[in-house]
Amino acid sequence: MKRIFLISSVLLIACSLSVLSANKNKWKPLFGTNLSDANYNPEVWSEKDGVLGAIKDESIWTTTEYENFELDLEFKTDEATNSGVVVYCTDTKNWIPNSVEIQIADDHSEHFKNAKPYEKCGAIYGHLGANKDKVVKKPGEWNHMHIKCEGQHITVTLNGQKVTEMDMSKWTSGTTNPDGTKIPSWLPKPFAELPTKGFIGLQGKHGNSLIWFRNTKIRSL
Repeated sequence: MKRIFLISSVLLIACSLSVLSANKNKWKPLFGTNLSDANYNPEVWSEKDGVLGAIKDESIWTTTEYENFELDLEFKTDEATNSGVVVYCTDTKNWIPNSVEIQIADDHSEHFKNAKPYEKCGAIYGHLGANKDKVVKKPGEWNHMHIKCEGQHITVTLNGQKVTEMDMSKWTSGTTNPDGTKIPSWLPKPFAELPTKGFIGLQGKHGNSLIWFRNTKIRSL
């Protein structure tokens, strides 16, 4: 009888651990239901019919820090949109030098015609250009972006095409990229030294150009 009880207890524990693991790896809304898990200015950001947008150049942030995750979202650009998805942010008040930004841009506009590779859509801003040009759709059309972050390895897939793959450990300088190009002066921290756990954010409106997001979700790896 004791043996049967012991076996039952082991099976129960195993099932409980399996359920916990399944829940941990389950997709969930990035900012919770009705932005309940978001840190944002309600006078700037709003969500209507599942579409998230901003009227000023302010970011919206998760209230939780994440490491080792997959982030999935859709976005729609405006004419000359310049926005981004921010990961590994350790300081939301001074996020630019303390995070990694995946660029969102309207590559079809004149504004980005002569842009550097690392300023175009899907690039790791300031550090690594996307390997394909104009994968982003024209303004008004929805795009699908998938970002996988495993420690210092970041992979960006845009509209079904893998456009960027980075190993942060190779970025040992705060002034020069591994390919010899210059890093913008406002990004002085070597990526090799940045923490790989932090808040996740979305950039708002830049200039006169808007940006919209929907179906933003995340799951742990």
